[in-house]
Amino acid sequence: MYKRVLIKISGEALAAEKKTGFDFDFVSRVCEVVKEAVEQGVQVGIVIGGGNFWRGVKDGAGKVERVSADRMGMLATVMNCLAVADVFRRLGADARVQTSVDIQGVGERYSTDRSIEYLEQGKVVLFAGGTGCPYFSTDTAAALRALEIRADAILLAKNVDGVYSDDPRVNPEAVRFDEISYEEVLARRLAVMDAAATSLAMDNRIPIEVFALAEPENILRVLRGEKIGTSVH
Repeated sequence: MYKRVLIKISGEALAAEKKTGFDFDFVSRVCEVVKEAVEQGVQVGIVIGGGNFWRGVKDGAGKVERVSADRMGMLATVMNCLAVADVFRRLGADARVQTSVDIQGVGERYSTDRSIEYLEQGKVVLFAGGTGCPYFSTDTAAALRALEIRADAILLAKNVDGVYSDDPRVNPEAVRFDEISYEEVLARRLAVMDAAATSLAMDNRIPIEVFALAEPENILRVLRGEKIGTSVH
């Protein structure tokens, strides 16, 4: 269904049941599925959050100023991308890390043209460092990179299996949507992506597919056009 996609993966998902750090058995499963998608001709870029190491100002305990906290979060995403890139390579897939900030010897400086070249060559491109600016989340980075590389869709792989009317972990009466508009997501303040990311996707009409990463094979199901999770458009 989609030729080129941007997959957004939360940092917490990489930790799985461990909650922090990496569960490399789970990370390997995710990478194997992405590798299979690439072998089937899909071009894949990935943005990974940093929550398995650092959640910005939330982890600053009131002691770390917002700008510094956000920059620490950017570094956490770089660590995640480096680790996942190595897992891809061990599986025989070619993966490249591009960073939004200059970190000599760690990754290439982000370039739209170069990233598209890599994608067209069948390489997985991991976009590290968020947008490179504080006050913007990795959700916004995912929407931005998806638009820059002209992706067909954003695949939002989360810890929940779609978009709900309320937090299903708190409210057992919460209802999952099969489809929903960007406008309704914003109006109801639903926890899909942050408002900046959702507005960016809405203004540029790029669809968002929200699904659970607990079963990594869901990535292939979404790419095949199966109706799982929630479609935001």
